[in-house]
Amino acid sequence: MTGEELVVRLRRVRQDPVVARAAPFLLFIALVILASKVESQWVVILRAPTVLLALAWFWRGYSELRSPSKASAGDWLLAVTTGFVVFGTWIGFDQDWAVMSRTSGFAPVRADGSTDWVWGCARLAGFSLVVPLMEELFWRSLVQRWIGQHDFLALEPRKAGWKALLITSVLFALEHERWLSGFLAGLAYGGLYMRSGNLWVPVLAHAVTNAALGLWILYTQNWQFW
Repeated sequence: MTGEELVVRLRRVRQDPVVARAAPFLLFIALVILASKVESQWVVILRAPTVLLALAWFWRGYSELRSPSKASAGDWLLAVTTGFVVFGTWIGFDQDWAVMSRTSGFAPVRADGSTDWVWGCARLAGFSLVVPLMEELFWRSLVQRWIGQHDFLALEPRKAGWKALLITSVLFALEHERWLSGFLAGLAYGGLYMRSGNLWVPVLAHAVTNAALGLWILYTQNWQFW
């Protein structure tokens, strides 16, 4: 393969709307699996910057983020409120029946037992800023709309339908250890997307949830939630 052919192939990949929304998410999942195998904090910390680079490379193709539909003030307020409500469900439904599996999570702790705030804040930044953007592009913009219509870019979020919302929420639940909280979060974020038609609205709600959860984890040292 010549250099010119390689450039053409990369350009096609970059312009593929499915690949653009799926690749950062799949990269994230691969890094999660890698972290579980090598048990390295560096893999966890570098996960967010790596995914962020992927998002930046595909950025031109994210029309729903670059030219979003106008959302009302009520939509933004509802997003913030929803974010905190979902946070409440995340720590509230911690019973064994609502959790598929339990892990020790990411513990930014020094040898003397004190919290390493540099590592903790680095983890918080990726958790609250990169993860919501990556997941909403995949689950809501791609999967939810694709279930509603395979030509998903031509489908308005409001017309995705309740079937697409429910299926996407179930799949979103299966991605998370706390399946019930994940399902409720999927319904909430997907509902916000359908209501507003603006992907930034569920991204904001998701970011509020993750930021609140991350700060709570750092304060209480309930590392298993990470």
